[in-house]
Amino acid sequence: MAEARHPNIYSIAAHRGFADALVAGLFARHFDSDLGLSRLTLLLPSSRAARTVSEAFIRLAGEEGLRGLLMPRMAMVGDLDLDETLGSLIDPLGASDIPPAVDPMRRWLELAGLLKIEIEELGRPLPGSAGLMRLARETAATMDRLLVEEITPDDLTGAKVLDMLGNLSGHWQDSIRLFARVQARWRSRLEERGEVDAATRRNMLFERAARRWRETPPDTPIIAAGVTSASPALARMLRSISLLPDGAVILPDLDLSMDGAAWDELGLAGQAKEPDGPVFARGDALTHPQYHLKLLLNRMNANREEVQQWHRKGIGAASPERTHAISTLFLPPEASKSWVDLEAKKRRLSGVRLLTMPTSEEEAQAIALLVRQALETPEKRVAVVTPDRALARRVVRHLERWNIAADDTAGRPLNLTAAGRFILQLAEAVTEDFAPVQMVAALAHPLVRRGEERREWLANLRQFERRLRGPKPLPGLAVLTQAAGDAGVAEWWDEEVLPILSQLGALEADAPLAEVLDCLATAGEALAGEGLWAQEDGRALSRFIEDLRANSLATQATVETGEIHAVLSDAMEQVAVRPPYGGHPRVAIYGLLESRMTRADLVICSGLNEGTWPGASVTDSLLAPPILRALGVPGADFRIGLSAHDLAGALGAPEVVLSRAERDMDGPTIPSRFVLRIEALLSENADRHRDKDITAMAGQLDRETPAAEPYPRPRPNPKGELRDVPIKVTALDRLLGDPYQFYAQEILALRPLDPLEADATPALQGTLAHKVLEVWHKAREKDPKTPILPIAAQLLRESNLHPVVRGLWQPRLFAALQWIGDEIARLEAEGRTVIGVERKGSMTYGGVRVYGRADRIDRMPDGTLAIVDYKTGQPPSAAKVEAGYALQLGLLGLIAREGDFEGLTGEANTFEYWSLAKNDGDFGFVDEPLKTGGKRSGLTADEFLPRHEQFLEEAISRFVKGTDPFTAKENPDYPGYTDFDQLMRLEEWQIRVVDLDNGESGEGGE
Repeated sequence: MAEARHPNIYSIAAHRGFADALVAGLFARHFDSDLGLSRLTLLLPSSRAARTVSEAFIRLAGEEGLRGLLMPRMAMVGDLDLDETLGSLIDPLGASDIPPAVDPMRRWLELAGLLKIEIEELGRPLPGSAGLMRLARETAATMDRLLVEEITPDDLTGAKVLDMLGNLSGHWQDSIRLFARVQARWRSRLEERGEVDAATRRNMLFERAARRWRETPPDTPIIAAGVTSASPALARMLRSISLLPDGAVILPDLDLSMDGAAWDELGLAGQAKEPDGPVFARGDALTHPQYHLKLLLNRMNANREEVQQWHRKGIGAASPERTHAISTLFLPPEASKSWVDLEAKKRRLSGVRLLTMPTSEEEAQAIALLVRQALETPEKRVAVVTPDRALARRVVRHLERWNIAADDTAGRPLNLTAAGRFILQLAEAVTEDFAPVQMVAALAHPLVRRGEERREWLANLRQFERRLRGPKPLPGLAVLTQAAGDAGVAEWWDEEVLPILSQLGALEADAPLAEVLDCLATAGEALAGEGLWAQEDGRALSRFIEDLRANSLATQATVETGEIHAVLSDAMEQVAVRPPYGGHPRVAIYGLLESRMTRADLVICSGLNEGTWPGASVTDSLLAPPILRALGVPGADFRIGLSAHDLAGALGAPEVVLSRAERDMDGPTIPSRFVLRIEALLSENADRHRDKDITAMAGQLDRETPAAEPYPRPRPNPKGELRDVPIKVTALDRLLGDPYQFYAQEILALRPLDPLEADATPALQGTLAHKVLEVWHKAREKDPKTPILPIAAQLLRESNLHPVVRGLWQPRLFAALQWIGDEIARLEAEGRTVIGVERKGSMTYGGVRVYGRADRIDRMPDGTLAIVDYKTGQPPSAAKVEAGYALQLGLLGLIAREGDFEGLTGEANTFEYWSLAKNDGDFGFVDEPLKTGGKRSGLTADEFLPRHEQFLEEAISRFVKGTDPFTAKENPDYPGYTDFDQLMRLEEWQIRVVDLDNGESGEGGE
């Protein structure tokens, strides 16, 4: 059978709907009443495209009144990024002339090992396991990129590249040398095993198919539809198909109306003007949606003039004017000057709406509303297309309020699924050496102990978590075992948790990756049972672990314990978990790859911001752009052109909504260049295309209830018997400055909970210092010469503080404690004696018990008492004491006089703060809260205790025995605690109080 004289290449315009128009034309050309379309072989880019075409066949069969239909044989040739099977058509069983392809995961692990060897031989710093694995993945991607373009290792070391190498920076030179050395080692290893890379094998399959069809044309029709990959081997195969008598190549939305000058403006597109000249010049319009199609035609050795329109109008098509508008919209820069003279009617994009929302969350809300609105029309199909998977997940959640289950066909990365997150939490627990946050997160995961036993499990876990709250402890399981005992859940920990975690804790610092995976899978199944593997994410996780484990054993890969989480998270991110069937039949959510060839009556293109659609242009991390151009590889902007073509195809739908958000989680966004072009084309008509109705509806959807009344400033006024509570010496200033804080703590008995791994605060340092001083003072009662630093070192070790915190605190704390020891020895030599340490005292004043604890009480040479308070920071000034913001020392003096400290009483005339902070270059100093030493403010010694009595009488008469409400922030100048600011809803009313103080408005609701 002779070849056709001219290639059979067709194009389906964007407005016609590719899948429906393709099926309608195939039905008209190749349908047989007996065999249907079964004689036809259809080459498609991906399995997603095959599903779309199958659905189009089913719709057409229904419209034609057919009771059944034998559909064509479909083979997927796909882009390399899609990782789709090639189909038995190109790789028949029993073919032995083409070597097998190496497993991609095994190649990744082996490349990591080769990179480690080369980096060590070159004497460069070796990255951690995660960095090495990422570099291996980038190396594999660069290799594939070169293999697809049929660039050999010899080309990389050829004269053209070597001449250019000297003009590059040292970073690029080192990177290229490393890549070339690793590639050479890898090629040698593949030859030893008789294997090839997957990209090489795919090229060989394409070449064999093209050769076979040239030599022996098949008797049945072969049609390639929707394949736009411009790899040279695939282009040659498509050329062979187009020359078959019953063959055809059908391209999506090749612009046949673009004039020749604009077509030439796209650039060389793989056709060098000179024999040794560049095939990709700097002037090439890589970002244009037609560029990759021009590149494909050039590599097929075909002219655009040879391309014909695929006849038979598709189902559900938009108007033909839409295709002309899309062509005009994406004109190259010089050709777009024609916009100036464009008629007003050609500037319109009928059926296209623009939607701009303030935030990405509101954008998702508006998209869900659009979907809900469209579903009111029977048989109307809706597609949401976005490269932003986070936005897609938001849309899915918003649709659930109307019980609309929408499938995100792009799937979710495995590391974001429930099963994947659980394994990663266990891995992170190992990485962080069982730190509390990671441990509690893993043990509380929803998959753990599902069923009746989960209630008891969570009860024990909550007790355990409560004990762990506070500063980060020492790493390891031993500290957690001690915490479980202190929390009263030792039996639960020892029998149900520790045996599971012990194997993970026994991993070596540099462990075999297969052993790590075994331990994680065993621990995960022990905690979650078979439910870990039950759902689609669990099944994907099982396949991932088995595949990685098998290849890890084959390559003897190892991983640093501190890098386990990062390595697995990066690897899981490459695995997409797609939802099972069962979503709404008329709603679909696609990524850009999945959206190709699909058709819906309403297409919502969302996330149209720079960096999202189009995505950020990422430069190859291993080969410099000039090197890639010299080798004949399209630049990084080539992907922008592909995303532009995806948008152009989506614009062909009957109804289109283009949405974006002005802000996302990272801040203000920049509109996509595609949106700016559309607005520029529409000019003054742009405002008419904005969907203001949906914007208004989205804004009102969650605001149907009337706005809540302004929250008043809290002024709780409990009954008398509830007010009658004792006053702690540290709480009096709080009662007078912020009565609500006192109310919450003393009357409601609320206490703030420390978070897990809380910051090591000065308060904690103060507690530790007080403990050291208490133990030391008591030890001095037996041996006055007892040194303080050994005691401090012992208590620091027993405190289970994280080594980093201990390392930061110890030098400063030891210097200050040594100063205290020296200062006390000096004072004792002068006749001053320490007579009480950490003494509890109380008195009854006005019918109210006042109590507290004195850090230290000294007997002065004249027989009076000195009250000493230890501070780790700067002590309160005399002015703050006079204002009533620091009343602790004065109240302790009153207790010494009016009550007792466990039998110790007396007149206190000396009040001192002993601070462990730095002063004049040294740690430790003494300050008195009195007007002494030239201080301009403060109380004199005679005024000190009487003034404290006045404060105490005022507090008792107003709040404890009186009826004054416990007003929140009554004294706004009080520099007190903020533990209960959220409880009092401070931010809701504080601004009104400020306005009232400025004479502008009052407090609403009071």
